[in-house]
Parts: sequence; structure tokens; C-alpha cells
Amino acid sequence: MLYALSRITLAGMPTVLLIRHGRTAANASGTLAGRTPGVHLDDKGLEQCAALARRLAPVPLVAAVVSPLERTQETASLILEARNIPVHLDDRVAECRYGEWTGQSLKVLAKDPLWKVVQSHPSAVTFPGEDGESMIDMQHRAVSAVRGWNSTMGANSIYAVVSHGDVIKAILADALGMHLDQFQRIHVDPASVSIVDYTTHRPFVQRTNDTSGDLSHLAAKRPKKARSSDAAVGGGAGR
Repeated sequence: MLYALSRITLAGMPTVLLIRHGRTAANASGTLAGRTPGVHLDDKGLEQCAALARRLAPVPLVAAVVSPLERTQETASLILEARNIPVHLDDRVAECRYGEWTGQSLKVLAKDPLWKVVQSHPSAVTFPGEDGESMIDMQHRAVSAVRGWNSTMGANSIYAVVSHGDVIKAILADALGMHLDQFQRIHVDPASVSIVDYTTHRPFVQRTNDTSGDLSHLAAKRPKKARSSDAAVGGGAGR
């Protein structure tokens, strides 16, 4: 485990930017890369990260938590190139361990009987093979990582988590109060940003799968007092 936590009592909780890595050749070819070493961003992925870096430029990130795999580290390096902020490698936000599915074509895997279970009842799935992980365990470690880092990043701060599609979907499902069996309803593209505000009593999901929106509103001065955990009845007036 490549992380370190020092617990702090916060007046308010952070905003988390969940960032999926840029596109890879495995993504483009329909291959389930999993934790295969040596999977790098392709030309399209590099372009996506350059565009994302420009969008993130005004956002006052205090740190980044990054999956140790090459494609996520490359993404973090590109989008944070001009920043002098801590970068924490954390295996808890690394890709799911797909076991014997790793490296196989998605078209081939779609014919496996387990595919239908992954689609409709992922909470029951443990991927085959000695290294196979259950999707429940994947969600638990990823959500635990975010909750842990929330307690150390500083009140009302903004930080990034650079991770993988299924991992981010699992974190968003938790933030939305969804059972893991519903997480396939969430879509997370390469180099997308999803935004979650964490408060004392509940998370607020502000955006999901944003690949082109303006993020400059995050540069606004953060309130000194903790944000209310109450939802505005009727929807409120916006920010």
C-alpha cells in the first residue's frame, strides 16, 4: 500500500474530482487491460489529457491520489505538470483485479456466462483465477480510500483521484446511495471528470462523466464554515 494517513478533525469536508485516465490502445481495441503492466496512453489519450489540463488550470487542487498503474500515473503527470502539489500513489484506487479475464477481448468475454452476471448482478461477481477480485471488495477498498483521504486533505479543500472506469463508477454508486448492482447505469469515459462534494451527513454528486464542461467555478473562494448537509427543498438557487 503506497499511502499514508494522518487523521484530522475537519470543520468541512472536501470536494473530490474523480478523473479517469486518458484513452489507451487497449481501450481503443476493446481489450480488458486490468492490471496488465505496460499499458500506456495512446495519441488520443495524450490529447485528452492535454485538454483536461487546460480545463483544470483554474481549479485550486491541494493534492492528487493516483492509482499506481502506468496509464493513471501518466494521466496525473500530464494534467498536473505545472503544479507543485503532493501526489499520493494508492493501490486502493487501482484497477479491479479481473483475474483470468485480464488481457482478453471484450467481444470474447461477452460470450462468457459470467458476463451477464457482471451486467445485472455485479455484487455477486468474483472474477475467475487466483488473482480474481470480487466487485464488492473493489468498491469497498475504493470508497474506503476516498473516505480516508477526505479526513486528511483539509476542510473545504479540492483534490483529485485519478483512477479507472469501474472503480470510479463504484465510488459514484456509493455517493449516489445506489446498490452496486445498479452501477452499470453509470458511464465514465476516458479523461472524464466526476465531482462529488462530501459533507458530514451525505455526499452531493455535482457532475458525472464530464468531458468538456467549464470547471472554473471551482476556483471560487471556498467557505470557511462547513457546508450544510441538508438538500435544498425545491432545488435551491444554485451556486
